[in-house]
Amino acid sequence: LKIIPSQGSQENLQRLNDPTFKADVGFVQVGATDGTNSSKLVSLGSIAYQPMLIFYRGLTNFNFLSDLRGKRLAIGPIGSGTRSFALTLLHTNGINGGNATVYELDADPAADALLAGKMDAIFLMGDSASTKVMRPLMLNPDVQIFSFTQADAYTRRLNYLNKLQLPMGAFDLGKNIPAQNVTLIGPTVEILARSKLHPALSDMLLEAAQVVHGDAKMFQRKGDFPAPLEYTVPLSQDAVRFYKNGKKFLYGAFPFWLASLLSRVMVSFVPLVLVLIPTIRAIPALYKWRVRMVLNRRYRLLLAVEREARTHMTPERLGELNARLDGIEQTVNKTKVPASFADQFYNLRGHIQFVRAKLTSPSAVK
Repeated sequence: LKIIPSQGSQENLQRLNDPTFKADVGFVQVGATDGTNSSKLVSLGSIAYQPMLIFYRGLTNFNFLSDLRGKRLAIGPIGSGTRSFALTLLHTNGINGGNATVYELDADPAADALLAGKMDAIFLMGDSASTKVMRPLMLNPDVQIFSFTQADAYTRRLNYLNKLQLPMGAFDLGKNIPAQNVTLIGPTVEILARSKLHPALSDMLLEAAQVVHGDAKMFQRKGDFPAPLEYTVPLSQDAVRFYKNGKKFLYGAFPFWLASLLSRVMVSFVPLVLVLIPTIRAIPALYKWRVRMVLNRRYRLLLAVEREARTHMTPERLGELNARLDGIEQTVNKTKVPASFADQFYNLRGHIQFVRAKLTSPSAVK
């Protein structure tokens, strides 16, 4: 496994969409794909909630994001999911570069700037808001955490968002920090992959995600993730199969190299078998149809001779019909038919003799 550092969701998405960049899988914040062509990507599902944490200076509570108009805001570095989501939230509240001062700072310098009074508010996502970054902010009496009183409205307007709750005392039970429940909102993080990702790798990634992200955490219960949540990027068929039935039997029963080889063989062989089975089953029917057509053709010739025998006959005409009948008989005698057509074959020969008898009767020549 080769881990490639990046600035965050936006850069991961750009790299996955770039066919010249060597990357197979990326962690992308849901919502970051809006307005981006992701037709060649598939999702393996979501692995965690990604709450937005907004810290601000002052003793007065901010009830709405629109209260940040005219403030100095650190929204995360370029290419990060933090910046993308922060801009989305600010735009929905009518805040832009014209009525607020925006700084593209990473988590550590943004927190230091807020503590030093150089910022009025900072935006941090769950992945960038480590305990090391958040603890000084939570313990500082001049810094407060923003509670989304309009969380329900946000989740309805941006349907990929989730309403989350930071419990009272979550950071420090003894000091009761925070002093009350804090309502947060945030998207999930999903695993995106190129559509040609090998099914075995898809299974292995999701199996690892169950181990890493399956336990209970601050914002999730045990077993909540990974989850087959589908948003703007469709779930891969391999992921759908994994969530429904688990990993492929081959990868559980055989070593990886052997299971991978057998899987590739089956991918090529099974479709071939599915095509060959109806073809093989059709061969006997086609053969019977061909034999039946051969016999019917001889019957048509025999019927023609019999019809002509009913008309006015001369010795010359009678000789011609006998010659035609001999030709039909010789052809029938050389025809090879299966035993299942023996009754029709002998019936045809009997009918030839029937017509011959009519031609040799004294009344044949008139």
